[in-house]
Amino acid sequence: MKIDPNLIGFDIDGVVADTTEAFIRILGEKYGIKGIKDTDITEFDVSKCLDIAPGIIEEAFNLLLDCPIEADLKAMPDAVAVLTEMGRQAPLTFITARPNREPIAAWLKDILGPHTFKRVNLIAMGDHDGKSDYIRRLGLQYFIDDRYQTCMTLNQRGLTPFVFSQPWNQGRHQLHSVASWSEIRELCI
Repeated sequence: MKIDPNLIGFDIDGVVADTTEAFIRILGEKYGIKGIKDTDITEFDVSKCLDIAPGIIEEAFNLLLDCPIEADLKAMPDAVAVLTEMGRQAPLTFITARPNREPIAAWLKDILGPHTFKRVNLIAMGDHDGKSDYIRRLGLQYFIDDRYQTCMTLNQRGLTPFVFSQPWNQGRHQLHSVASWSEIRELCI
């Protein structure tokens, strides 16, 4: 079964954007906190699994939220190639819990290029809950998110979520999962 690219949407952080790499790098470069690995982040709320002052965690994430280009936020491996290919077939829809649209829109335009970005529909809703309302309104049936709680809610509301595998969602759900953008390509193209 192939998923029609017109019917799928994507979260950004932890799915399109390698937020974990950037967060760990910022902790090291800006705060001198070294030795943290992605596998150490076993909770979506990193303050529950890392022994780091909450103020430092907040500052690091605020930098990623407000200045993703300046923070050198990278795309997940193969994400740009797959999204570019999908963008030739259908508009690309992103629904993020980020509160401000402009910084992440600029980042998407930077990584995807202006031609592909013209086909982007980006919703920054400022909250992790309520994505199902937007997904339904946009006529989507499928959504990929790294937050398993979001995916469980989508599933309960009759949508088909895929959990993008990350250390913080392992062993916590029985939903469909994808581990890479190569797998997403296989699903949709």
